[in-house]
Amino acid sequence: MDESLTPGTKGNLTGSARKLKDNAADWHNFILKWDRLNDEGSTTATKIVNLVLSKEPVKETSLLAGADADLAITPPMGADTLRSVKALEEECSKLQEIVEKMTRVVSKMEKIVSSERGICDLETFKFGAKGRDCPLFLSWPTSDFADVSTRLCKCYRQELALKQLILQELAHTSDPQLSMVYLSAWLYQPYVDDQTKLLLESLLLETGHRTL
Repeated sequence: MDESLTPGTKGNLTGSARKLKDNAADWHNFILKWDRLNDEGSTTATKIVNLVLSKEPVKETSLLAGADADLAITPPMGADTLRSVKALEEECSKLQEIVEKMTRVVSKMEKIVSSERGICDLETFKFGAKGRDCPLFLSWPTSDFADVSTRLCKCYRQELALKQLILQELAHTSDPQLSMVYLSAWLYQPYVDDQTKLLLESLLLETGHRTL
């Protein structure tokens, strides 16, 4: 995806048009940030899988990222095992931090949806159920912006739920095939498909951030 967009840099738009254009730029930037976090998380998740699969199975009570319980391992660990467990804990903590950042990104996406629904309510109040006579930009009625944002947000909310599941399971999975499924699901993001990308590009085109 292209470099980040700066809201409010072109034209003299005001009111709803200004807000919708700024929201479109925010969508682009939030998705850029998400993609960077996804790449970072993929690297970290791969390290976790390599650590789990490269050592003898370890009995653990708290290899989940962020757990507070002490490790209960029998028999006593040697130096190599201790280093391996410590490295695994560190990578799990990194992955948890990445998922927490993704959670904050989705929260900001949800605020865009709320904002655009508010704009639709305002337009309905001012112009009635049929809306304004002329579109704010090229051709979309105002309601389309809220609809597209809702669909985008749903995709990333579902993807976040998948990331959270992978975070919980990855360090406890000693089956190589299942580990590869988790890694593939993290990297290729089944809920963020070509239709999602098309929605974003259509939004950027409609608001003038993209040109034909």
